[in-house]
Amino acid sequence: MLNSLPLSVIDYAGPLFFAALFVVVMSQVKEPARRTLNAIFAAGATGVYLSGGFGPWELLYPAIATPIVYLGLRSYRLIGLAWLMHACWDILHHFWGNPIWPFMPTSSFGCLIFDSFIAIWFLSGAPTILALGKNSRRLAVDGFAGISSPGRTGL
Repeated sequence: MLNSLPLSVIDYAGPLFFAALFVVVMSQVKEPARRTLNAIFAAGATGVYLSGGFGPWELLYPAIATPIVYLGLRSYRLIGLAWLMHACWDILHHFWGNPIWPFMPTSSFGCLIFDSFIAIWFLSGAPTILALGKNSRRLAVDGFAGISSPGRTGL
C-alpha cells in the first residue's frame, strides 16, 4: 500500500534540526570513542524496523547492513554508507511499510532526512564541527596582517 500522507514543513525542519544537533554533539566526542560509539548507533538502527510491516523481509536489511557496520568500527565512510542504507530502508517504510513510530505516520520520512544528513557528515570523515570554527578564529587573529600576539614573534 502506498502511503501518500501530506508532509509539512516540520516533517523536514525537525529532522534537520536534530541531525545538526546530533552532528555538533557527536563531533565533540574524542577519538576513538566517536567512531566506536557511532558504529554502535548504526548497528542498533539495523533492527529498529523489525516487525515493521514486511514480515520475514525485515531480516534482509540487518543481514546486509551488519557486516558494513562492523567494518565501520574502523571507517567513518562505512558508517556513512550504513546510514545511507538505513535511509533507503526508511523510504520503503514511509511508502509501503509501517512508520518507525506508530503514533507518527510521517516518522519514517523524518528518519530518512535525519539519516541522510548525518550520513553526509560521516562520509566527510566526521570532522569536529566547533573546533573548525575555533581554529578559523585563532588563525584569523594570530595571522592578522602579520601582527604578533604578546609573547610571540612575528611571522
